[in-house]
Amino acid sequence: MKALEFLTTGDAAKWCGVHFRTVLRWCERGVLPSHQLPGRGDRRIRVEDFLKFLKDHRIPVPAHLRGPAPRILVVDDDPSTVKLISKSLQIAGFEIDHASDGFAAGAKLMSFQPDVMTLDLEMPGLRGEDVIRFIRGASERRVRILVISALGDAELQNAKKLGADDVLQKPVDYKVLQKKVADLAGIQLPEIRESKQVNS
Repeated sequence: MKALEFLTTGDAAKWCGVHFRTVLRWCERGVLPSHQLPGRGDRRIRVEDFLKFLKDHRIPVPAHLRGPAPRILVVDDDPSTVKLISKSLQIAGFEIDHASDGFAAGAKLMSFQPDVMTLDLEMPGLRGEDVIRFIRGASERRVRILVISALGDAELQNAKKLGADDVLQKPVDYKVLQKKVADLAGIQLPEIRESKQVNS
């Protein structure tokens, strides 16, 4: 089957959750690149321009327009927690790798190149806060960070100040976990999934 190359304004409106006239205004103002067809002047939007528009405006990408599955690096020293988080995210369609400490996470940033990292704050060796400082100070590639920790709200808010994009306190509802990771990866989940607890 031939890959989809162009969208109508109706397609774009449906996927953005707006009226098609709103999309027309975006096109007319040049916010969303498009071209007019001869005759009636209907507009067509290249898929690559639409995807860039979604990314620039932090609008989730529809499932059938996504490229490869977003990569998620799960960083936690507890094997049972890693297993539960990984399984939860694999069910949602993410590609998963894991690291058991901050040093291994640093190596995986280069080899795995994740889109999102879930990060525990309490780990042996290099603590989660140090990992955040390292990534924000040294990484050329912007990796989104979701801190998942049993620590209190003060520690979680401090992690956000250091550069974490979002936080989640243990025990974790896995539906919430999927949603937060999807938001950070800039995609929409295909459906709401049954709740489950990550208790470690």
